[in-house]
Amino acid sequence: NKSTAGNNGNTKVTTGAWTLAARAAVAGMWRWRRVGQELQRPLRERLLLPPGWGPRAGAAAAAAASLPSASPGGLYEALAESAPVHWAESGLVALQAGTGLPWWLSIVCAGAVLRTGLTLPLAAHQGHVLAKLENLQPEIENLAKHLRYEVSIRGKQLGWSEKVARFHFRKNLGRIVSELYVRDNCHPFKASLLMWIQIPVWVFVSIALRNCSVGAADSEVLAVQEQLSTGGTLWFTDLTVPDSTWILPVSLGLFNLLIVEIFALRKFELSRFQKYATNFIRGLSVLMVPIAATVPSSMALYWLSSSFMGLSHNLLLRSPTFRRLCRIPRTKSDSDTPYRDIVLAFYTKYFLKK
Repeated sequence: NKSTAGNNGNTKVTTGAWTLAARAAVAGMWRWRRVGQELQRPLRERLLLPPGWGPRAGAAAAAAASLPSASPGGLYEALAESAPVHWAESGLVALQAGTGLPWWLSIVCAGAVLRTGLTLPLAAHQGHVLAKLENLQPEIENLAKHLRYEVSIRGKQLGWSEKVARFHFRKNLGRIVSELYVRDNCHPFKASLLMWIQIPVWVFVSIALRNCSVGAADSEVLAVQEQLSTGGTLWFTDLTVPDSTWILPVSLGLFNLLIVEIFALRKFELSRFQKYATNFIRGLSVLMVPIAATVPSSMALYWLSSSFMGLSHNLLLRSPTFRRLCRIPRTKSDSDTPYRDIVLAFYTKYFLKK
């Protein structure tokens, strides 16, 4: 009884913090509900609109858009007409009008601003929480050792079976660990806050760019479609059509895979759940390539710029200087030469395998 309970306890302790954080993030993704369909008109007066687009025409379009849809795409249409998407449209138009930059560069700047101003602070907070969780592990292991002994003694006194002893060990260990999370203010759920914010913002901006690119009837930025059709550069001069060269989609896939591999090359051993999650994200990164080849280039460009900034921030958060600046606690797995370690681990894994 004692040995079995101990083995299970050690397994839970070693991988518990990262596994709970990942599961909390996945669970949070399913809790988003449909947003409201109320339309707003924030920038109509600022745009060069086609003839006949006045208050009456706008009201008619809004009335038509508010009718319930019976098509299979009704849920997507509701999302495309939602207030957050229209706010994203307004923000993109305001950014381009305020800076005077071409549309392709405005989209790149939008991805950089959102990643740096919104998700980078959240990523630093996530690193702070995960560092506290990692530093808690020795204390948790010590408490688990004492608890295992107490459960073993109590089980012998009361004649508990192996199953009952294991149940009481897990129950009490969970209670103790929860108290430690509260004490140090580092519940794993807080580490998932980044995903709660990042994914919805990414979705809203992507749909806003699609509305602008295809000239959706319910979009209030119809004039932007014509600007996007000539607002590209290099090989993707028309941002309203897919990238026929596949350069943007393939680049997107490479950046996403690099982010995944950098995470997988960490020093600590991944739990079974983390390995499944990592392989799932690898597959999703590959799947995004053909998807990015079928959407307007404006969307693919935004995805690429967002992933590039994500990769840059991932590397920045490995810097000991930046971590000290963010007051992220130092952990046992931290390295003074993180970038050299990444290159060495990558070379060892992919070029020295026998």
